[in-house]
Amino acid sequence: MQFFKQVGQYTMLMGRVFTRPDRWRMFAREYAREVEKQGLQSIPILIIISIFMGAIMTIQAKLNTENPLLPAYSTGLMTRDTLLLEFSSTVMCLILAGKVGSNIASEIGTMRITEQIDALEIMGINSANYLILPKVMAFFTMMPFLSIFSIAVGLGGGYIVAAFTDIISLADYLLGIQYAFIPFYVIYCIIKSLFFSFIISTVASYYGYYAYGGALEVGRASTNAVVHSSVLILFFDIVLTNIMLT
Repeated sequence: MQFFKQVGQYTMLMGRVFTRPDRWRMFAREYAREVEKQGLQSIPILIIISIFMGAIMTIQAKLNTENPLLPAYSTGLMTRDTLLLEFSSTVMCLILAGKVGSNIASEIGTMRITEQIDALEIMGINSANYLILPKVMAFFTMMPFLSIFSIAVGLGGGYIVAAFTDIISLADYLLGIQYAFIPFYVIYCIIKSLFFSFIISTVASYYGYYAYGGALEVGRASTNAVVHSSVLILFFDIVLTNIMLT
């Protein structure tokens, strides 16, 4: 019964969120602030993780495919396709669920327990629309750019391995990341990132919005937001893969 109650609350909350903003100027201001907070401030961690993962993928792909029957460029090809198909959409969103999702849940949850949301409701403001819609739209619009940036940085990590080690030659790596390129994989990555960004932002907002109690409840809401977002991301990863790649 608790599951159906939460689904109902989430659906009703989203109905309040996705309505026309009362003041577009205020929405635009909050949207710009959320773009900076959720998008631009996520770039440093994205760079660090992507560059190291690109390097690690290149090294492991080369060391675990020591077979004379495989062409030398297969290492670059595997690195490219792994970044496109899974890492820069699914894995990166799982990581951002911990950063962005917990931030959203704790911010809205703190406003709930300090009665700031109640004050907005008393003033006749649609608090769900005012607080949540800019966050959802900002993360939704920034996520494709973050995914593409992650792909580029990840390939750069592999490039560093090829350029400064003797694990794989630079010519073979560059040939691999260009060989048999399928443009649809980029579209697939973007579509998945859009779905996952919506899941992260709305689920985190839901748990933060209904975080009644004290500081302990804010921490619990943040944890629930990350856990449930991650589970939903993995579930819809299977669904979207079956729909788009089979």
